[in-house]
Amino acid sequence: MDVSKLGLDVDAIPICQACLSFVSLSLDDPDEATHWCFEMTPALWEEGLREPALDAVRRSGDADALADLEAGGGRSRTARAIVMELARQQDERAKRRWQAMQN
Repeated sequence: MDVSKLGLDVDAIPICQACLSFVSLSLDDPDEATHWCFEMTPALWEEGLREPALDAVRRSGDADALADLEAGGGRSRTARAIVMELARQQDERAKRRWQAMQN
């Protein structure tokens, strides 16, 4: 599943941005990003990612991704893919803000 097409927006989901930053700040190192994604996804899932993720996947009609989320929750492959996408969004927005401040 291409989770970037789910329409989830990092700024609209009630999750801890600081917790997500463990993932986003490590994106340049795939092993470290994977480590932090595995560590942080269950907590992010519990604190506010669950409902927006389930709703978005239901709307997408992807039965396999939905079954993965329902079975594994914050420990599922789909939830981790969503967290990686949200981390990418956070990273891109932080870089844009930084560039704007430099101009």
